[in-house]
Amino acid sequence: MVSQELDYFRAIIQANMEPLAKVTEVSKMAELSTKLGNHVWLKREDQQPVYSFKLRGAFNKLNKLPKGSVVITASAGNHAQGVALSASHLGHQATIVMPVTTPEIKVSAVRALGGEVVLHGHHFDAAKAHALELTEQRNGIFVPPFDDPDVIVGQGTVARELMQQLNELDAVFIPVGGGGLLAGMAVYIKSLRPDIKVIGVEADESACLQAALKAGKPVELDRVGSFADGVAVKIIGTETFRLAQKFCDDVVTVSSDEICAAMQDIFVSTRAIAEPSGALATAGLKKWSQQSGLKGLHLAAVLSGANLNFDRLRYVAERTALGEKNEALLAVTINEEKGSFKQFCASLGGRAITEFNYRYAGPGDAQIFVGIALRQGLQELEELKRDLTNNNYQFCDLSDNELAKLHVRYMVGGKAPEQLHERLLQFEFPEYPGALARFLDTLGSNWNITLFHYRNHGGSTGNVLAGFAIEPSQFDVFNEHLNRLGYNVQDETNNPCFTQFLTSQPQGKNVDKLASA
Repeated sequence: MVSQELDYFRAIIQANMEPLAKVTEVSKMAELSTKLGNHVWLKREDQQPVYSFKLRGAFNKLNKLPKGSVVITASAGNHAQGVALSASHLGHQATIVMPVTTPEIKVSAVRALGGEVVLHGHHFDAAKAHALELTEQRNGIFVPPFDDPDVIVGQGTVARELMQQLNELDAVFIPVGGGGLLAGMAVYIKSLRPDIKVIGVEADESACLQAALKAGKPVELDRVGSFADGVAVKIIGTETFRLAQKFCDDVVTVSSDEICAAMQDIFVSTRAIAEPSGALATAGLKKWSQQSGLKGLHLAAVLSGANLNFDRLRYVAERTALGEKNEALLAVTINEEKGSFKQFCASLGGRAITEFNYRYAGPGDAQIFVGIALRQGLQELEELKRDLTNNNYQFCDLSDNELAKLHVRYMVGGKAPEQLHERLLQFEFPEYPGALARFLDTLGSNWNITLFHYRNHGGSTGNVLAGFAIEPSQFDVFNEHLNRLGYNVQDETNNPCFTQFLTSQPQGKNVDKLASA
């Protein structure tokens, strides 16, 4: 090991987190241990005074500064609270720049901890740029959220405690955003116990470490998802990547549904309500354990934070069964005649229906959107598909279709009364008071809106599904307008979920597409 890494190791050993950051518990996850056939442990960083590990890095950084320093940072969440509390405790002046989209609960928390809050911009990048301007104007010190040696050392104390608390350990699963926690923990673990696997876990919609490893250097993602907002980072830090590249054994990516299922696992074992990024490592541990098939191992995951907006629990509850593979969503064609629904239920072999959406659309075939409970996960799903095929039903599995889960399940039954030249688009925009009205204003009134669905899930971004009646000759003009809007947009016109349930195209054509999907 080179001297630079030894310096990190020594610094982590010597770092004093008292009295602000506490030694957090390691909790046994009994139910998950039994399910996976491994010994599963959870490092409880939700027990910190700010409910997140971010306090460690902020405190270690600010503890090295002269009393009365002017410290400035940009953050929409946990780092902001860590800096605010550390500054108040150490006698510094803290200013935190937060995007205007930041939920009020987080803004109020930072103010309550003694930080000055400046709301600026609709995205983190704009907030960070303004924070750097303020740093120069006020002759202050900018406190990075992850790509800083002192911050990395502070986060590494999580590993120091974990190694003291668990004598037997085969692998540690660590959530990855900007990479500060992974870098600090990895360099400590590998310095002391090279035999322990260090596995980073990323949200599949924000996998900046995986992209960097593939490219051999940090690369900026075009976009990141907003569900696990605590790890929604477009580019990993330079120093954190260097350490991750050297000491991280593997990287696992997980879906939003898998994160929701892990949040349930954590709640069942500890009664703690993790935020999505806080449950990320547990989701990765589950996936890695199931895919590897290994048994009898001692595995630990970091519960990195519990700053969850209560409004988001609705979304989490809806997606948990899908994440656990305990529910399937299907589009099924049945006969539009008396008794056909009863006949369909009989073909399910006693399985429970969790959701059923249907609207009469005329004689012939009926299109139903149905949720079905699964007791044995993917194995039973395959059995269900065989049963439906044997009973001559045409169907499409929508369990992994994001459009179906986010929008269409709430809209089944609403078809246009005539065939239209329709474009279906999914938009993502910053969520703040008046944001939806502003979104509608920016769309303009040049094209007729044929479909619109919006549902607030308590996140920092809003998601809108919108249909437009556009003549083919206007496609280029419409595309130019979309480019000027500046929103993240995805074309869903050819999504089978749309053609099955929300259009008036000939059903025979739709069914063929669905049956082969």
